[in-house]
Amino acid sequence: MKKIYILLLAMAVVMPATAQETEESAIDGFTFGVFPKIAFDRYNGLELGGWGAVYDFGNRGNYPNPRQQIFVEASGSTKGSQHYVLSYDNRFLIPGIRFTFSASYSDDKALGFYGFGGYKSCYDAGLPESYYMMSRKSPYGKLDFTGRITGNLYWKFGYHFRYFILDEYSHDELAEMPYGKSLFAWYKALGFIEADECSGGMTSAWRAGLMFDSRDAEGDPSRGIWAEAFMEWAPKWMGTNKAYGRYYAVMRQYVPIVRNKLTFAYRASVQGFIGKPGFYALPCEPVLGPGWDHEGFGGYNTIRGVMRNRIQGQATCCFNTEIRWKFYNTTLLGQNLSFGANLFFDGGRVLKDYTDISVNASTWSWPVAEGLFPEHLTKGGVEKFHLSGGAGLKVILNRNFVISLDYGRAFNRQDNRNGGTLYFNSGFIFRQKQKQLLNEKVFPIRPGRSFAPDAGMHQRVFPAYR
Repeated sequence: MKKIYILLLAMAVVMPATAQETEESAIDGFTFGVFPKIAFDRYNGLELGGWGAVYDFGNRGNYPNPRQQIFVEASGSTKGSQHYVLSYDNRFLIPGIRFTFSASYSDDKALGFYGFGGYKSCYDAGLPESYYMMSRKSPYGKLDFTGRITGNLYWKFGYHFRYFILDEYSHDELAEMPYGKSLFAWYKALGFIEADECSGGMTSAWRAGLMFDSRDAEGDPSRGIWAEAFMEWAPKWMGTNKAYGRYYAVMRQYVPIVRNKLTFAYRASVQGFIGKPGFYALPCEPVLGPGWDHEGFGGYNTIRGVMRNRIQGQATCCFNTEIRWKFYNTTLLGQNLSFGANLFFDGGRVLKDYTDISVNASTWSWPVAEGLFPEHLTKGGVEKFHLSGGAGLKVILNRNFVISLDYGRAFNRQDNRNGGTLYFNSGFIFRQKQKQLLNEKVFPIRPGRSFAPDAGMHQRVFPAYR
């Protein structure tokens, strides 16, 4: 799906020419930013909106990690899609406990659906792009808590809720589709999606686990380890339509190559379900703590350049490797400003199938027995890693606001009909939740003062817990 973005990146060119490279300064008090969003594609139409974020650093001893922060987003398109997000993160209100509340509502009129099993579900670029679409409305909410056990080891616990309302994509290309059906409709007709899941359902779950975190900063880490493992339990008595359990484990590390300049970062994660959830719960990377669940395997948050939701299965894995080069640092109006670039290599795959999607005319009733089904349903290949690579540019303010422009290219045309995708987002991948953004403006309230940025900063990941 092609998108046309209106980007204002002049600050990345002009500021280095007019500012002098300086030492990082400690920031106190509040900073906030607003960012309009403008996007267009033929299936969603013109999308307009924006987001705002407020960071409270308190005194200078907390920097670079805010003691509290709030994020708000709202956007809508001319063809009916809508997205709303509210997220609040606090480290000091409950002594010794960090808590995060997030709520969102999305109405996706053109959501990608590419089947189960990765490459076992053939992607045919010759079909209309709308063949691989469905519609979904989804309210979401969560409340998470984090506390220190000892040193850099923490416990995490939370409640997560999500409701799914599913339907066919409303389109005018029905005649161009194989026998007038989208892939979502064929999956329902062939029984790959069970009848009681076709219109959606609810997940209501507890999550609990452990985290080891020695990062020097959450928004822009340059050293340390961030590892997590947790379990999710979604029983029927809590409202979940199809009870399940889920395990999730992730290892992230940030290795300094040249101090404050060049960093190697990587992430490796694995997740799987115990029991069989509703299919709508599959394309999700769970988040326990700040942020909210990442949507889909493929796309900016997981495998850049691969189509979002391309990888769906009972168990999946994902990796990211990245070289980050911070080539210029300065201060502007008392705020820390850095410019960087990155090279990356990403991948992921299905480890265990969600269901058997093989089509056999001798075992299925009409229309399959009549031969009236899309040939590509029988042309799936062997699942293997979906790989991509690319590069990007970064503008980093106060080690928390990170504007990212990344281009990811899939190595296999089965993963992206256009070959690659350009992303304009906030944040580094695999740190906290990122959003697609446009034209960020930051309005500093209090200036900071100079300090030695490496004087024990890596020991202050959660200063409110000390």
